[in-house]
Amino acid sequence: MRAVVVAHPDDEALWLSAALAGAGRVVFCFGDQFGGGRKSEGRRRAVAALTLPVVSLELVESGTRRLVDWKSAGFTASGIEIADAAGRAQYEANFVALVAGLRTRLAGCDEVYTHNPWGEYGHPEHVQVYRAVAALQAELGFTLWFSNYVSPLTWRLARLSGAGWAQKVRVRPDRALAWRLLWTYWRHGAWTWPLAHRWPRWEMYYAQPVGEVLRRLTGEMLLDVSRLRWWRRGAERVLD
Repeated sequence: MRAVVVAHPDDEALWLSAALAGAGRVVFCFGDQFGGGRKSEGRRRAVAALTLPVVSLELVESGTRRLVDWKSAGFTASGIEIADAAGRAQYEANFVALVAGLRTRLAGCDEVYTHNPWGEYGHPEHVQVYRAVAALQAELGFTLWFSNYVSPLTWRLARLSGAGWAQKVRVRPDRALAWRLLWTYWRHGAWTWPLAHRWPRWEMYYAQPVGEVLRRLTGEMLLDVSRLRWWRRGAERVLD
């Protein structure tokens, strides 16, 4: 069975739309936004309206989005370095809860699609979800897949990540499904990305199977999300 695991509702539409059609399970890790309020209520309504096989861990966000120094932060066992002590404590506690919650939801899966190691455009909870999924891979025996999205904020981390791959596939984003999901989230006030976003013509998924020797990502073409608002040639950047 294929599972798609993302940090927040709407991440699946943005980064992994091509993997959704064959997914037997779509796992949302975080439910209420940090601080709660109307946006959290809207997110719950939107998730209830989705026509996806949704499973939600309902964890509360850590509120660490603005607590990372992306120019110098390094990776940690629970994700990425958090500058604030209180935020770091909540972030690390969430990692423990993520691993425990995902362990049962991913049992029996043979492939899991999730965030990439550097968190696409730069979100500490995206990095953390990748780490939590990777922490369970050897135990549960699935192949982990991630995409090739990056941003100027995360370019340094993509280069430093040491991420590797044994197989790659070039796919077209499922734009029709992605747009349906966008409007579901937007109607309920839960879409968190610019409405001007345009999905690229193609994206790459990289596989990390258990126990295989992995090639480095050096020389691979990554998609710069800062240039995807109005799609044109030149959004590709080769990782050096």
